[in-house]
Amino acid sequence: MNEKRMRSGKAITKVLVVEDDLSVVNLLRANLLIRGYDTIVSVDGSEALSLLDKENPDIILLDLMLPDIDGFELCRTLRERSNAGIIVISARRGEKDKVNALNLGADDYMTKPFSIEELFARIVATLRRIKGDQREPDGEKVLKVGDIVIELSSQSVMRKGQRIHLTPTEFMLLRELVENRGKLLTHAQLLRRVWGPGYETETEYLRAYIRRLRQKLEGEGSAPIILTQPRAGYWVP
Repeated sequence: MNEKRMRSGKAITKVLVVEDDLSVVNLLRANLLIRGYDTIVSVDGSEALSLLDKENPDIILLDLMLPDIDGFELCRTLRERSNAGIIVISARRGEKDKVNALNLGADDYMTKPFSIEELFARIVATLRRIKGDQREPDGEKVLKVGDIVIELSSQSVMRKGQRIHLTPTEFMLLRELVENRGKLLTHAQLLRRVWGPGYETETEYLRAYIRRLRQKLEGEGSAPIILTQPRAGYWVP
């Protein structure tokens, strides 16, 4: 990790804006700077990938319609290479587009035109998730589910001795389910506890991330780790 610059003793949050519409770039940059964020801008996907390695941003604001790289493919690549929070801001309003972006690793999805205040509320919520769950374990520091071993202090997940890479949001969701093992957690409960207040109706977020966890945790032929209660929620047996 690159060392973060400090301002008044606090690390500066760095935001990478990936957007080719200069009017949107100017709006975002002005408001980010006013609120004290260090802002870097890329007008295409190739430059964004270069800046990702050079600048190590905390948050990426990503437009899907770029001149050189498909936005969905860029989202996938950014997620594979970084744990930065990815907030898609796009004119594409279809539910399929939103679900596709979430499946590829986006943390949040907003449509244009958007409210600046809502955007900053979502940035704060995303930063909370990517910083990880700072709670000290109340009981056991190591949890086991089948052949999955979860170390809460180091926030690491292992299966049969092999580390499984989870994003901070994925880890928070898994921890919530495993610490409440045997209990059904409703969609609203999980969304509020992991994503935060105001996300209780965003069930597509939960479906996408449960799907991602299952793909990473459940080996072929093994018993399922996460069970679904239709129209209600999820639980770990």
